[in-house]
Amino acid sequence: MAVLVASGALLVYLDESGNQERAATDTVTALAVELAGRPDVQAGFTLANPAGALQPLAERVRAETHVDFITIMNTDGVRYSHPNPQQIGQHYLGNTEQARAGRVFSETYTGTLGRSVRTVAPVFDAERTEIGMISVGITVQAIGARLQQRLSLLVGTALLVLGVGMTGTCLVTARLGRHTRGVSPGDLSRMFDYYESTLHAFREGLLLIDREGRITLCNNAARELLGIGEESPATVSGLKVPEEFSAAMTDGRTRTDEVHVTGQRILVINTSPVCSRGDAMGTVVTLRDRTELLELTDELNSARRIADALRAYAHEAANRLHTVVSLVELGRPEQAVEFATTDITTAQELADRILEAMAEPVLAALLLGKSAEAHERGVALAISEDTEWDGHCTVEPGDLVTVLGNLIDNAVDAASANAGSSTRKPTVTVTVRASGEELMIRVADTGAGVDPESLPQLSYRGWSTKTVSRAGGRGLGLALIGQVVLRYRGHIEVARDDGAVFTVRLPLRRCLDD
Repeated sequence: MAVLVASGALLVYLDESGNQERAATDTVTALAVELAGRPDVQAGFTLANPAGALQPLAERVRAETHVDFITIMNTDGVRYSHPNPQQIGQHYLGNTEQARAGRVFSETYTGTLGRSVRTVAPVFDAERTEIGMISVGITVQAIGARLQQRLSLLVGTALLVLGVGMTGTCLVTARLGRHTRGVSPGDLSRMFDYYESTLHAFREGLLLIDREGRITLCNNAARELLGIGEESPATVSGLKVPEEFSAAMTDGRTRTDEVHVTGQRILVINTSPVCSRGDAMGTVVTLRDRTELLELTDELNSARRIADALRAYAHEAANRLHTVVSLVELGRPEQAVEFATTDITTAQELADRILEAMAEPVLAALLLGKSAEAHERGVALAISEDTEWDGHCTVEPGDLVTVLGNLIDNAVDAASANAGSSTRKPTVTVTVRASGEELMIRVADTGAGVDPESLPQLSYRGWSTKTVSRAGGRGLGLALIGQVVLRYRGHIEVARDDGAVFTVRLPLRRCLDD
């Protein structure tokens, strides 16, 4: 501010200095030309004593016009008038060649009164014969005095402008300090660089969303988790995520460790609204990837369910054995043989059918375990006649357990829940068949059925075939199935027969490519 004001004042001073000199030149030129044309001046040259008439005239005009000197001289340069009478009769100090040639000219010259701006004009008589010359001048010192008066005003104005500017600067700085909490602009810039680097170094996704739903910050982890490219969408509505997930990020509510499914990922979301002086500014959203953890947990739960089912199967076999032994001890060997043969034959037929149709041991163990578990719940697990898969190109066993295990669990729950409202025995029918380059997994039940129009909601968190839902305990199984289908670029179908029929088709070509 000080440099700008000083520079402006200097430019004004230089301009004013030039203006003063030009104004002085214009003044003395106009006065010299006017005096040279006056009849009383021309008449004075014809007198015997020109100085006696011209000196009083020149001094009177000089006093009236406030110039520093008016010198009237003959064509040889001998003075007839001068502010200092002792200089009368002396030769004029300055250039007169142009005036002798009949031209008016101006110059800056140092004479008896010091350096001055002067104009010399020729004097002609009635016949246009040059009879003398007139020089009118203003000293540079006088011009400087006038400029000094202007300079005082200029300096005062510059100081006033500087004072107003500095006051405004102080007010702006104070206001800025309140907004930046006392942090200087340089420190604020460095702090921003540190924070920017820190935010992008987080492994957790971070989004800052204003109250209009615009994304004001999105770190690298959030871009990866949400599948956002370099040109991130300006608003949450532009993200390719389910509507439920978008609403969770923008509704302004506080959420803690809430699980959502987006595409091929399972994300844990935390949201916290940001307020300033009671006004909502937006929402801070953090995202954590729990896809692999939940997939491993699901596999572990599936393995645990298989183990529990096998234990139930063993427990049921032990019960049957105890029954057979008891019948023998009671002296009823025929009934013991009939009871043992019937149950053993049924169980062995199912086991043989599973082992014959399934070359994948994990899948066979899952079906054996699930059959025992379903039997305990009063549901018959049947393997369709066209079930056959030699496992020559296997999908990942964990993905098979995820898909088939969750479908069977849902089907058993649905068939068991609908047992009281149906005359048919609760049954779940499983079909696994490889045809060409496609693996088909179909699970049908005798439950209440599912609306096929609900299929687009399959990958949403909380979507379930159950009529009763526990908080946080339903909906992820089908979402995990949806992720497996997406990962293998397959598709899933939902139909309605006696109950719900879920069909999952996974291309086997993908396995060969991988």
